[in-house]
Amino acid sequence: MSEQLHNKRHSLAHLLAIAALKHDPEALLSVGPATDTGFYYDILFSPGKTPTLEDLKTLEKSMRHTLKQNLSFEREAVAHEEAKKRFVGNQFKLAIVEDKEKEGTDLTLYHTGDFTDLCAGGHVENTKEIDPDSFALTNIAGAYWRGDDKNPMLTRIYGVAFDTKEELLQYQQEQEEARARDHKKLGRELDLFTFSDVVGKGLPLWTEKGTTIRRELERFIVDEEVRRGYIHVMTPDIAKLDLYKKSGHYPHYKDSMYAPIKIDDDEFMLRPMTCPHHYELYLRKPHSYRELPLRIAELAQLYRYEQSGELSGLERVRTFCLADAHIICKDENQAVTEIGQALDLIEYVTGVFGLVYGENYWYRLSLGDRNNTEKYYDNPAAWETGENLLRKLLVKRGKDFVEEEDEAAFYGPKIDIQMKNVNGKENTAFTVQYDFCMPERFDLNYTDESGNLKRAFVVHRSSIGAIERIMAFLIERYAGAFPLWLSPTQITLLPVSEKFADTAYTLERILRENNIRVEVDATNESLGKRIRSAKTNKTPYVLVIGEKESNGEPLTLEGRGDEKASFPNIHEAVEFLSKKIRNREQ
Repeated sequence: MSEQLHNKRHSLAHLLAIAALKHDPEALLSVGPATDTGFYYDILFSPGKTPTLEDLKTLEKSMRHTLKQNLSFEREAVAHEEAKKRFVGNQFKLAIVEDKEKEGTDLTLYHTGDFTDLCAGGHVENTKEIDPDSFALTNIAGAYWRGDDKNPMLTRIYGVAFDTKEELLQYQQEQEEARARDHKKLGRELDLFTFSDVVGKGLPLWTEKGTTIRRELERFIVDEEVRRGYIHVMTPDIAKLDLYKKSGHYPHYKDSMYAPIKIDDDEFMLRPMTCPHHYELYLRKPHSYRELPLRIAELAQLYRYEQSGELSGLERVRTFCLADAHIICKDENQAVTEIGQALDLIEYVTGVFGLVYGENYWYRLSLGDRNNTEKYYDNPAAWETGENLLRKLLVKRGKDFVEEEDEAAFYGPKIDIQMKNVNGKENTAFTVQYDFCMPERFDLNYTDESGNLKRAFVVHRSSIGAIERIMAFLIERYAGAFPLWLSPTQITLLPVSEKFADTAYTLERILRENNIRVEVDATNESLGKRIRSAKTNKTPYVLVIGEKESNGEPLTLEGRGDEKASFPNIHEAVEFLSKKIRNREQ
């Protein structure tokens, strides 16, 4: 974002605040920054004065009226005590002033006509620099003050803004397409999953169609991992609280773990991760250097108590299935090799999904903070070594990557595979982590060539990530039109009339015997309506069965696009479909 565009967006946040105060003179303003696409302002409105979506156009009109007055943005440096006097009665502005006072940071005010706001800048010099048709207010949401649910809930009004009207229109068109691809919308329309307030927030319920896609993903990754030397295990969804105290996850992740469950004289917890379970499996017997690396993998159901405001469809839920693994290594060199091979697996997986590095996903080297021993394991030398090892590995792989401070796990640095959803929100899809902490906590050892006990090294990795999150991403990427191998229904058979239903059911049996997911739609609806229904459900292939097909003439499969393929008999059609499924064609 250019400085000029940033200043325009920041200035529009002030104009939004002016419009909000005209709507409700008693409203309390908090913060209103520029964003990657526009701006927002968090405001505490008076009871009964909170705007609705219907009010956005009125607020926009008010902002444009202010724009046309050609008002200047005038800067004023102000002392902390003076700022407190100016904003007396506004708890939010006063909190900001107090923070700046503790930091020893100077304060500035910006005046726009009769409006004054506490702000560091920058802004345009005059409102005439902003095209009145280059912005729009888009949404209203709740937002806790400073993101803490113990603080007041504010109303966040969002806007988008660009240099020109044409850029705004292009963005709005892209957003319209994004809404059409949104996995929450498509999941409902295609009947893949649902949520129930009676079951609980963030706890998805999977239909037979959604479960079919999940199972395909699970079989795919388990088979591929086994082929690459992983052993697959199963461990409990619940464990004693002592296990997580031993691992250090409790209290590090206490706020995002479900509350302990008292059973007899012990406290148990739903597991938020599998690492300690796998370490206990490793400790069941002695191990030799010849066994290492030992790649322990599991499709593990995990439970994390995410804040209600953070829940979002399948992207952020309170229970999810993670394709998890922990690789026990004998030394740093072996650990780095395993990290490289884990990235090879991830790149293979993304290739199967048709994803391109740098376009659909990228690597982020997530670093720790040596000084924050409360959040991160206290071993500065190990942090330095681990981060350098991962950095060198990424450089050697020759792919551009970004580095991000304060994003590591508490036990070591990691390489995160980042993706964006259709709305541009960035999420971590998969991860590979270097761990120098757990071997100490769990006393993970092996016997070396000389018969001596040596401390092991650990690599954590998720090959396909959380099934829920990758499902959300794939629904949006394919706009619900899954490739043949993932589609819940791979072919729909449509008898022209009841007269040809027996032929349809005979073909259905043959297809099903060959592991092809097939449905027969022999309802009383017209053929045209049934064809449209199959297309609405994004079924890859349709086979219409009439007089000719029932008499043994060629069968014509019609694909989702303009594709058509004719076959002399059902067996050749089966081979055609089976080959596409085996090859996981896009």
